[in-house]
Amino acid sequence: MESIFHEKQEGSLCAQHCLNNLLQGEYFSPVELSSIAHQLDEEERMRMAEGGVTSEDYRTFLQQQPSGNMDDSGFFSIQVISNALKVWGLELILFNSPEYQRLRIDPINERSFICNYKEHWFTVRKLGKQWFNLNSLLTGPELISDTYLALFLAQLQQEGYSIFVVKGDLPDCEADQLLQMIRVQQMHRPKLIGEELAQLKDQRAQKTDLERVLEGSDGPGMLDEDEEDLQRALALSRHEIDMEDEEADLRRAIQLSMQGSSRNISQDTVQTSGTNLSSEELRKRREAYFEKQQQQQQQQEDLPGPISHSCERPTTSLGALGSELGDAMSEEDMLQAAVTMSLETVRNNLKTEGEK
Repeated sequence: MESIFHEKQEGSLCAQHCLNNLLQGEYFSPVELSSIAHQLDEEERMRMAEGGVTSEDYRTFLQQQPSGNMDDSGFFSIQVISNALKVWGLELILFNSPEYQRLRIDPINERSFICNYKEHWFTVRKLGKQWFNLNSLLTGPELISDTYLALFLAQLQQEGYSIFVVKGDLPDCEADQLLQMIRVQQMHRPKLIGEELAQLKDQRAQKTDLERVLEGSDGPGMLDEDEEDLQRALALSRHEIDMEDEEADLRRAIQLSMQGSSRNISQDTVQTSGTNLSSEELRKRREAYFEKQQQQQQQQEDLPGPISHSCERPTTSLGALGSELGDAMSEEDMLQAAVTMSLETVRNNLKTEGEK
């Protein structure tokens, strides 16, 4: 599609766009078409003067607008287009005429059409093996299938268009040569330039309305505050997740350490008494041990002088921590102390087994 030459609408220069899109190149400019229009005007004036320069028809002709083949907006008549195509050996035949319709020529066998409605001109041309609507009011070429071509032309006729068949050999162009070898597909139909401009205006209007709303309600500040609140909420959420993960890891560590100490204690019990201790019994013994440690610590504080005590456990045991923190000890501290005590139990058991 990029190889197809397609001039978009500028002012009322649709006749220029129609010719250049037909010939697939910048062959005509407004100056050249104006020159053809002035030439046609002079030929018409000379023909009118043949009847006499004093005749009523001649005076009426002179009183009309300066040119009947062009105007200041850039519009050019069918006579200008027809004379411009004669330079290339091309001629126009009215497709709507009864004479042409009697020939029963299939439109698909033609090469190009020029369509006109209410002073707007556009080209429908075959490039390679496919048809394209090269209307300058479109944002790009519109692909027309072979089956849809006859329906498309019939619809134009119903809407009041005049359709002309372009007869003759069109000049070679890159798009025609390229599309002889490949076929193109079009996923999205091009829009009318007016529709695209209207859509852009709506988007700009919506953006302007949004900016006004934000300015009226201190929009940027509100957005910053909302963003800060969101960041704080995310940080708090991450902190809570980390705390939960840390607590879960701590519980797993306690469980693993208790399992390790349970296995060691169970082995010692088998060697001495031949009985096994359950996890509940181990828990009760730990509680009794903690209470005993607290009682010993309390007795030490009640004695008048320093008394040396021999202890197999270091002062980082749960008993020592409990005496320092008292009733204010948190659940997390208790869990940490339990981990420490359990690990010490494992190390002592391993040490005892090594000495044996």
